[in-house]
Amino acid sequence: MSCGKPHETPCSEVLGRIYDYLDGELDQTGCSDIRQHLEECGPCLREYGLEEAVKKLVHKSCGCDPVPQDLRSKVLGRIEQVRASLTE
Repeated sequence: MSCGKPHETPCSEVLGRIYDYLDGELDQTGCSDIRQHLEECGPCLREYGLEEAVKKLVHKSCGCDPVPQDLRSKVLGRIEQVRASLTE
């Protein structure tokens, strides 16, 4: 996905790191880059909102049960495959 406008951090990079951002796994510079991009890019901001809503729904539905690492890896891998097929 790309809004077609030039950004310091490309849309594809922002969307590829959105779960790291949501999970608080980025350093201060990475968070700042993502925040700046979301402030100036409506399509990425909407995608971020969708991803945030999904994360909250999953958290609410699953409670505090730990997620098996292999399941997390499979889900993230599948998300990357779908994203890659959408950008082709």
